Amino acid sequence: MVRAVERAGAQVELTGDFQTALDADGLVVPGVGAFEACMQGLRAIKGERIIGRRLAGGRPVLGICVGMQVLFERGVEHGVETEGCDEWPGLVERLQAPVVPHMGWNTVDAPESTALFNGIEGERFYFVHSYGVRDWTLQTNDRTRAPLVTWAEHGGDRFVAAVENGPLCATQFHPEKSGDAGAALLRNWIGTL
Repeated sequence: MVRAVERAGAQVELTGDFQTALDADGLVVPGVGAFEACMQGLRAIKGERIIGRRLAGGRPVLGICVGMQVLFERGVEHGVETEGCDEWPGLVERLQAPVVPHMGWNTVDAPESTALFNGIEGERFYFVHSYGVRDWTLQTNDRTRAPLVTWAEHGGDRFVAAVENGPLCATQFHPEKSGDAGAALLRNWIGTL
Protein backbone atom coordinates (compact mmCIF):
# COMPACT_ATOMS: atom_id res chain seq x y z
CA MET A 1 0.00 0.00 0.00
CA VAL A 2 2.83 2.40 0.88
CA ARG A 3 4.44 2.08 -2.57
CA ALA A 4 1.12 2.53 -4.36
CA VAL A 5 0.40 5.78 -2.51
CA GLU A 6 3.97 6.97 -3.13
CA ARG A 7 3.64 6.19 -6.86
CA ALA A 8 0.40 8.20 -6.83
CA GLY A 9 2.41 11.25 -5.74
CA ALA A 10 2.36 11.38 -1.93
CA GLN A 11 5.13 11.32 0.62
CA VAL A 12 4.25 8.40 2.90
CA GLU A 13 5.15 7.52 6.47
CA LEU A 14 4.02 4.15 7.84
CA THR A 15 3.24 4.72 11.52
CA GLY A 16 1.34 3.54 14.54
CA ASP A 17 2.17 6.75 16.41
CA PHE A 18 -0.93 8.65 17.59
CA GLN A 19 0.35 12.19 17.01
CA THR A 20 2.03 11.46 13.67
CA ALA A 21 -1.18 9.89 12.33
CA LEU A 22 -3.25 12.76 13.73
CA ASP A 23 -1.03 15.43 12.12
CA ALA A 24 -0.68 13.86 8.65
CA ASP A 25 -2.25 15.63 5.65
CA GLY A 26 -4.12 12.41 4.88
CA LEU A 27 -4.52 9.11 6.70
CA VAL A 28 -4.91 5.76 4.93
CA VAL A 29 -6.47 2.99 7.02
CA PRO A 30 -5.67 -0.31 5.29
CA GLY A 31 -7.17 -3.54 6.46
CA VAL A 32 -6.42 -7.19 5.86
CA GLY A 33 -8.06 -10.19 7.48
CA ALA A 34 -11.04 -10.27 9.80
CA PHE A 35 -13.10 -7.33 11.10
CA GLU A 36 -12.47 -8.26 14.76
CA ALA A 37 -8.69 -8.55 14.32
CA CYS A 38 -8.54 -5.24 12.46
CA MET A 39 -10.51 -3.50 15.24
CA GLN A 40 -8.23 -5.03 17.89
CA GLY A 41 -5.22 -3.65 16.02
CA LEU A 42 -6.82 -0.22 15.70
CA ARG A 43 -7.82 -0.11 19.37
CA ALA A 44 -4.29 -1.12 20.44
CA ILE A 45 -2.97 2.17 19.02
CA LYS A 46 -6.14 4.20 19.73
CA GLY A 47 -6.76 4.24 15.98
CA GLU A 48 -10.52 4.73 16.35
CA ARG A 49 -9.80 7.92 18.33
CA ILE A 50 -7.33 9.13 15.68
CA ILE A 51 -9.95 8.61 12.97
CA GLY A 52 -12.65 10.35 14.99
CA ARG A 53 -10.47 13.34 15.88
CA ARG A 54 -9.25 13.74 12.30
CA LEU A 55 -12.81 13.71 10.97
CA ALA A 56 -14.02 16.15 13.65
CA GLY A 57 -11.37 18.55 12.33
CA GLY A 58 -12.21 17.92 8.67
CA ARG A 59 -8.93 16.00 8.10
CA PRO A 60 -9.01 13.39 5.28
CA VAL A 61 -9.15 9.65 5.97
CA LEU A 62 -9.23 6.86 3.36
CA GLY A 63 -10.24 3.34 4.44
CA ILE A 64 -9.39 0.37 2.23
CA CYS A 65 -11.00 -3.11 2.27
CA VAL A 66 -11.38 -4.12 5.94
CA GLY A 67 -10.17 -0.57 6.65
CA MET A 68 -13.46 0.53 5.06
CA GLN A 69 -15.53 -2.08 6.85
CA VAL A 70 -14.38 -1.04 10.34
CA LEU A 71 -15.67 2.48 9.68
CA PHE A 72 -19.21 1.09 9.98
CA GLU A 73 -21.15 0.53 13.19
CA ARG A 74 -20.49 -3.20 13.52
CA GLY A 75 -19.42 -6.35 11.78
CA VAL A 76 -20.39 -10.00 12.07
CA GLU A 77 -17.83 -12.59 10.95
CA HIS A 78 -17.89 -16.30 11.80
CA GLY A 79 -20.68 -15.64 14.32
CA VAL A 80 -18.66 -13.00 16.18
CA GLU A 81 -20.21 -9.51 16.39
CA THR A 82 -17.70 -6.69 16.80
CA GLU A 83 -18.22 -2.97 17.34
CA GLY A 84 -16.66 -0.88 14.59
CA CYS A 85 -15.62 2.79 14.57
CA ASP A 86 -19.28 3.80 14.02
CA GLU A 87 -18.56 6.61 11.56
CA TRP A 88 -21.44 5.25 9.45
CA PRO A 89 -24.40 3.17 10.61
CA GLY A 90 -24.57 -0.25 9.09
CA LEU A 91 -23.66 -3.88 9.35
CA VAL A 92 -20.76 -5.67 7.67
CA GLU A 93 -21.98 -9.19 6.94
CA ARG A 94 -21.22 -12.19 4.75
CA LEU A 95 -21.99 -11.71 1.07
CA GLN A 96 -24.97 -13.72 -0.16
CA ALA A 97 -23.49 -14.92 -3.44
CA PRO A 98 -23.08 -18.45 -4.83
CA VAL A 99 -19.28 -18.11 -4.79
CA VAL A 100 -17.52 -16.45 -1.84
CA PRO A 101 -15.00 -14.94 -1.54
CA HIS A 102 -15.54 -12.31 -4.20
CA MET A 103 -12.07 -12.35 -5.70
CA GLY A 104 -11.09 -10.62 -8.90
CA TRP A 105 -11.90 -7.70 -11.15
CA ASN A 106 -15.28 -6.03 -11.09
CA THR A 107 -16.93 -2.83 -12.27
CA VAL A 108 -18.59 -0.35 -9.94
CA ASP A 109 -21.63 1.90 -10.22
CA ALA A 110 -20.34 5.32 -9.12
CA PRO A 111 -22.73 8.23 -8.57
CA GLU A 112 -22.57 11.50 -10.49
CA SER A 113 -20.25 14.18 -9.06
CA THR A 114 -17.86 11.58 -7.63
CA ALA A 115 -14.36 12.86 -6.90
CA LEU A 116 -12.75 9.46 -6.28
CA PHE A 117 -13.88 7.98 -9.62
CA ASN A 118 -13.48 11.14 -11.69
CA GLY A 119 -12.19 10.03 -15.09
CA ILE A 120 -12.32 6.31 -14.23
CA GLU A 121 -16.06 5.72 -13.87
CA GLY A 122 -16.14 2.77 -16.29
CA GLU A 123 -13.00 1.02 -15.07
CA ARG A 124 -12.61 -2.30 -13.24
CA PHE A 125 -11.17 -2.67 -9.74
CA TYR A 126 -9.72 -5.62 -7.83
CA PHE A 127 -11.77 -7.08 -4.96
CA VAL A 128 -10.86 -9.75 -2.39
CA HIS A 129 -13.53 -10.12 0.31
CA SER A 130 -16.23 -12.36 1.72
CA TYR A 131 -17.98 -9.67 3.77
CA GLY A 132 -19.42 -6.30 2.93
CA VAL A 133 -22.11 -3.72 3.62
CA ARG A 134 -25.21 -4.88 1.74
CA ASP A 135 -27.59 -2.16 2.92
CA TRP A 136 -26.91 1.59 3.17
CA THR A 137 -28.83 2.85 6.23
CA LEU A 138 -27.61 6.43 6.76
CA GLN A 139 -30.46 8.94 6.36
CA THR A 140 -29.61 12.65 6.20
CA ASN A 141 -33.16 14.00 5.71
CA ASP A 142 -31.63 16.75 3.56
CA ARG A 143 -30.12 18.43 6.66
CA THR A 144 -26.59 17.55 5.64
CA ARG A 145 -25.00 16.56 2.38
CA ALA A 146 -25.63 12.88 1.76
CA PRO A 147 -22.56 10.70 1.22
CA LEU A 148 -21.88 9.49 -2.31
CA VAL A 149 -22.21 5.70 -2.30
CA THR A 150 -20.71 3.54 -5.05
CA TRP A 151 -22.12 0.04 -5.47
CA ALA A 152 -20.87 -3.22 -6.97
CA GLU A 153 -22.47 -6.61 -7.49
CA HIS A 154 -21.14 -10.13 -7.12
CA GLY A 155 -23.22 -13.22 -7.88
CA GLY A 156 -26.44 -11.22 -7.75
CA ASP A 157 -25.61 -9.68 -4.36
CA ARG A 158 -25.24 -5.88 -4.26
CA PHE A 159 -22.80 -4.28 -1.79
CA VAL A 160 -21.13 -0.94 -1.05
CA ALA A 161 -17.94 -0.64 -3.10
CA ALA A 162 -16.95 2.89 -1.98
CA VAL A 163 -18.17 5.87 0.02
CA GLU A 164 -17.30 9.56 -0.26
CA ASN A 165 -18.44 11.51 2.80
CA GLY A 166 -16.63 14.85 3.12
CA PRO A 167 -13.18 14.10 4.56
CA LEU A 168 -14.02 10.40 4.99
CA CYS A 169 -13.63 8.16 1.94
CA ALA A 170 -13.36 4.41 1.65
CA THR A 171 -13.17 1.59 -0.88
CA GLN A 172 -14.03 -2.09 -0.48
CA PHE A 173 -11.68 -2.96 -3.34
CA HIS A 174 -7.91 -2.63 -3.28
CA PRO A 175 -6.77 0.39 -5.31
CA GLU A 176 -3.15 -0.71 -4.86
CA LYS A 177 -3.97 -3.95 -6.73
CA SER A 178 -6.21 -2.31 -9.33
CA GLY A 179 -3.59 -1.27 -11.88
CA ASP A 180 -3.93 2.09 -13.66
CA ALA A 181 -7.52 2.61 -12.44
CA GLY A 182 -6.48 2.14 -8.81
CA ALA A 183 -3.51 4.49 -9.25
CA ALA A 184 -5.84 7.10 -10.74
CA LEU A 185 -8.23 6.73 -7.81
CA LEU A 186 -5.36 7.24 -5.34
CA ARG A 187 -4.23 10.31 -7.30
CA ASN A 188 -7.81 11.64 -7.17
CA TRP A 189 -7.86 11.18 -3.38
CA ILE A 190 -4.41 12.73 -2.93
CA GLY A 191 -5.61 15.68 -5.01
CA THR A 192 -8.25 16.42 -2.37
CA LEU A 193 -5.66 16.78 0.43
